[in-house]
Amino acid sequence: MSAEPQRLSPDQLRELFLFESLDPEQLEWLSGRGYVERWSGGETVYAEGSPATCFFVLLEGTLSMFRQVENTEVETVRTDQRGVYSGATQAFVQAGRDPYLTSVRAVTDCTFWLIDAAAFGERIRAWFPMAMHMLEGLALGMRSGQALVGQRERLLSLGRLSAGLTHELNNPAAAAVRATATLRERVSKMRRKLAHLATADIDPEALVTLTELQEAAVERMAKAEKLTPMQVGEAEDELTDWLEDHGIDNGWDLAPALVAAGVKPDGLDDIADTLPEALLADGIHWVAYALETEQLMGEIEDSTNRISTLVAAAKQYSQMDRAAHQDVDVRDGLNSTLVMLHHKIKESGRIQLVKQYADDLPLVPAHPAELNQVWTNLIDNAIQAMAETGGTLTVRTALEGECVLVEICDTGPGVPKELQSKIFEPFFTTKPVGQGTGLGLDISYRVITQRHGGDLKVISEPGDTRFQVRLPLTEPPALG
Repeated sequence: MSAEPQRLSPDQLRELFLFESLDPEQLEWLSGRGYVERWSGGETVYAEGSPATCFFVLLEGTLSMFRQVENTEVETVRTDQRGVYSGATQAFVQAGRDPYLTSVRAVTDCTFWLIDAAAFGERIRAWFPMAMHMLEGLALGMRSGQALVGQRERLLSLGRLSAGLTHELNNPAAAAVRATATLRERVSKMRRKLAHLATADIDPEALVTLTELQEAAVERMAKAEKLTPMQVGEAEDELTDWLEDHGIDNGWDLAPALVAAGVKPDGLDDIADTLPEALLADGIHWVAYALETEQLMGEIEDSTNRISTLVAAAKQYSQMDRAAHQDVDVRDGLNSTLVMLHHKIKESGRIQLVKQYADDLPLVPAHPAELNQVWTNLIDNAIQAMAETGGTLTVRTALEGECVLVEICDTGPGVPKELQSKIFEPFFTTKPVGQGTGLGLDISYRVITQRHGGDLKVISEPGDTRFQVRLPLTEPPALG
């Protein structure tokens, strides 16, 4: 025959601050349904994530409340105050049995009064309907508000990235369009010069030699040494003088293409020795147009390659056509994010980017699209921190024990010590009203800790702020 559970009388319950304002009928109800249990020091009273079946009130002893962060226990509360409560606290505002949000351990021998959460929650809602409606509205409003603002934060972030990507794509696309238009014009002039040379009284061998000189100039162009602006000006003046001395008009228009190809006066002398004087102007124009055509095709190739690189980076960033969860190299995500935010770094004009990546960094199991959102938030914050003063943005990776470490560092003014413990809280922001939602770091923290079993923290002082992300090399239990 099982022993009758120990219960507290209505008068004993009234001594607890939580119940001191209840009427006799309410105290009688609690007295008949709640009971007393004891745990020895070191025992776990309830565990985070297990079904929240009971509501607990401490009668005596010392308890420790903690949460699991990166498989490490982080104590949030330690108290011996009689009457403190914990456990299924969500039962007041909603039916059902959600999991315990924390764990509680008895530091010393502890005595608790506890009651079934479902019955207690239902009775509390019946006793205090107005208060419960207000609590439900508050809880629902906070959840809905956070969801809407979080969605707005993601849309704003996407808008900023899209605007930057559009700007980055526009530059090489415009360059390709300009080069294509100029190329069409130069090819047309080449055809006319070639037709003129072909119909002129010219030795066929001289035409072959001229073609060979043209090919040699094209090859030389690929190997031409890069000149300083002053050297370019001097070389163009020298070739312009040569062309004018030989009666060739518009030498200033031909000189840039010839100099870019590495052509010098002795190269023009070779052409002059090959062609009759009457065809010298057409021959040099033909060679210059051929060289400029090569340069324009090189510009088009560079521009289209740049567009391809940007599209590849955007695809990697969005994880389009890729598995939602996979083993990833964090450096790929960091690089694609830096490409997406390149316009912000460039527009500031005073921020230097430094990448310090560890070699042979192992892959980590992750949701890469979500990690890219984290990198976006952290890098964007660093850029904004240095927007007025300029500075150095350092992106660093390293292997640290059983984790991959990613550091986003800036040399901005830093985060005041009194605010460092609050910056990961939802809706907390140091930005002026209307310039930040206060959810970027909260979202980042939840992605790293809850979705990846990792850790995110900040170390900051003036001139040196480091956001450190640690991601485990193995899949944490119950994550993925």
